[in-house]
Amino acid sequence: MTPASDAREPSRPPTDPADIAHVVAPPPLIYLVPLVVALLVHWWWPWRVLPGRWPLVIGPLLIAASLAFVLPAIGAFKRARTNPKPWKPTTALVIEGPYRYTRNPMYAGFTLIFLGITFWVNSGWPLVALLVVFPVMQVGVIRREERYLERKFGAPYRKYMQTVRRWI
Repeated sequence: MTPASDAREPSRPPTDPADIAHVVAPPPLIYLVPLVVALLVHWWWPWRVLPGRWPLVIGPLLIAASLAFVLPAIGAFKRARTNPKPWKPTTALVIEGPYRYTRNPMYAGFTLIFLGITFWVNSGWPLVALLVVFPVMQVGVIRREERYLERKFGAPYRKYMQTVRRWI
């Protein structure tokens, strides 16, 4: 009879630190923090950008449009059985669903949510905040993800990069 300790599964090794993209921060936070700061600035110094009822139309429409990017992108990751979080290892190259048209549908969706809230609240300050968000996303997230995916998947990822645009 073997002891109970022998019947246990061997412990899993910790995640290889080289097997992640090393993004500077979770992308939702990169969008959220500047948006909140901009909305606080708007609270003290309002800066309206749209006349009349347009904020009540454009804002919700942009937020609804964002779902066309974000939800199918999450579904594509689930079907591929890999994690969409860029601070975790990826196990599959996701090129289906919205990834056939853009390499960053979730980030396009986050941008639409950001703009939807911006216009719904009717503030110009978040537009200024996007001047921070875009370079941080480009340098601190997207480039790091692309280097990681190229290192991990090689030629198939390079071919994907040549055939599908980064944005729309």
